[in-house]
Amino acid sequence: MKPVHTEYSKQQGGHYVPGMEYNGVLYISGQLSKDPQTGMVPSGGIKAEAEQALANLELVLKARSLVREDVIFCRVYTPDVVYWDEINDVYAKFFGEHKPARAIVPTNPLHFGCLIEIEAMAAIKEVE
Repeated sequence: MKPVHTEYSKQQGGHYVPGMEYNGVLYISGQLSKDPQTGMVPSGGIKAEAEQALANLELVLKARSLVREDVIFCRVYTPDVVYWDEINDVYAKFFGEHKPARAIVPTNPLHFGCLIEIEAMAAIKEVE
């Protein structure tokens, strides 16, 4: 196993890494909608938060030199399924023609009052 860090991961207080590489797959920890530079949740509702969570996911991908099209699966957590359509719109714009497998899971309130958290798995083309 090989941990994958971003430039912001040293600021995290939790006992985890942003990504863990194993056997040709990058497992990406849940990415909340907090801006890693400011620590703030963006204003603007679920669309702005979904964009931020996906941007955070992309930071982990880039830390391993991967791209959006390498994502195999996403699990999206949200405290209310009423956000599903808006999440889907932002998600579709982010991934474009690529359609990873996905689950959207309604939850209790998320940490820091976030409206979305996204975890993912991505294929690593070469196994080191």
